[in-house]
Amino acid sequence: MPTVSMTVNGKAVSAEVEARTLLVQFLRDKLSLTGTHVGCDTSQCGACVVHVDGKSVKSCTMLAAQAEGAKVATIEGLANGTEMHPMQAAFKEHHGLQCGFCTPGMVMSALDLVKHNPSPSEHDVREWLEGNICRCTGYHNIVKAITAGAAAMRR
Repeated sequence: MPTVSMTVNGKAVSAEVEARTLLVQFLRDKLSLTGTHVGCDTSQCGACVVHVDGKSVKSCTMLAAQAEGAKVATIEGLANGTEMHPMQAAFKEHHGLQCGFCTPGMVMSALDLVKHNPSPSEHDVREWLEGNICRCTGYHNIVKAITAGAAAMRR
């Protein structure tokens, strides 16, 4: 079996994997980083979004071997100790989650949006989240959370 090496949340990691191992499986099964969720296995829901070399990707559509040498960021890498990232705090404050299953992917997608557009409008947020599905909230509070998180990140 080939060995895959990358940096995940600032830490160098490597593990033997089958060639067909998806990045989401590598993160969850090999590294026990279970914040990245598998929701659909078809790249529809966005629950598996992580950042690879600074770009949001659906980790259920990428082989772990494709991330060889990359810098990967997951939801577990956002908090600073016990202090939540401003986007995480905004989701909590604005009730941008219900069951929480989609939340890690939503937060990671939102951070990529804010990197490209530090002051997104409601329309911008809704358009950006087209690839993320929430079955509980109806998106209203998610959009509020992301615009508030973006504002907090500008401070």
